[in-house]
Amino acid sequence: MSGVGAPEDFPAAFAQAWMARDAVALAGLFAEDADFVNVVGIWWETREAIEAAHRRGLETFFSRSRLAVGRVKVRRLGADSAVVHARVRLTGQLRPDGAEGGARTTVLVFVLERKPDGWQAVAAQNTDVHAGAETWLAGPEGMAPRDYR
Repeated sequence: MSGVGAPEDFPAAFAQAWMARDAVALAGLFAEDADFVNVVGIWWETREAIEAAHRRGLETFFSRSRLAVGRVKVRRLGADSAVVHARVRLTGQLRPDGAEGGARTTVLVFVLERKPDGWQAVAAQNTDVHAGAETWLAGPEGMAPRDYR
């Protein structure tokens, strides 16, 4: 498995693997013992688990999805580590009934480490963006975005 040439290139490499529906290439961007927390809090703790989860999604409910990277911000933490935030737009996710769902915007956070063959992720987390909301509120009908301002 190999990394990318620079931290700012990581989100595009992730999106490229996603768009190719290549779970092996996507997982190959991650360290063997990497952690990935998805948008609903499922926590995968190895490259193998990251690959299996993304393979399932890319073959089913994300099989026609499109991922577009927007703003990318890099914070170097020395010569060999960095945190990368990327705003990402996801379209084409399939609903359980097979129809296409609406667009989603997320922020992906990657913690990267430089290895001899390039930069790779040791951790990632995905968070949905809900415009006009500042938190989630649990209620009798489930979770809903909420603004207290």
